Amino acid sequence: MKKLFFIVTFIAFALSSCSSDDGQEDVTYELLPIQEVTLPSTFKTNQDNIIEVRFLRPTTCHGFNSFYYEKEGMTRTVAVEAIVFNGNECEPLTESIATQNLKFRPEATGEYTFKFWQGKDEQGTDIFLTFQILVEQ
Repeated sequence: MKKLFFIVTFIAFALSSCSSDDGQEDVTYELLPIQEVTLPSTFKTNQDNIIEVRFLRPTTCHGFNSFYYEKEGMTRTVAVEAIVFNGNECEPLTESIATQNLKFRPEATGEYTFKFWQGKDEQGTDIFLTFQILVEQ
């Protein structure tokens, strides 16, 4: 049993010490402004509720990675996190609206505030598309 433990530990150490740059693409991550949101007027507790989020892909090198999602009390702040493949020949996209579904599964009833990030204004202040949604039993 001890030999097996040492072999597994050695293999894990050997794999973790390999260079992570080999064959890896140069990527960065950035937040993309949300253009539009479709959501129901009410949600149900302990059920997956779907929020359809639409955002603009600025180039062919931008792809959806995940949602930035922050919880504070009954407020949810949401933004689209994109992965950007640098070093590729990126083509600008002017009308490429992408759609992703965000699942929201509330555990408590009450009124939730959703703030969807739409970018920054001329003064650098964050702009949000805001909704109040009632969560029922």
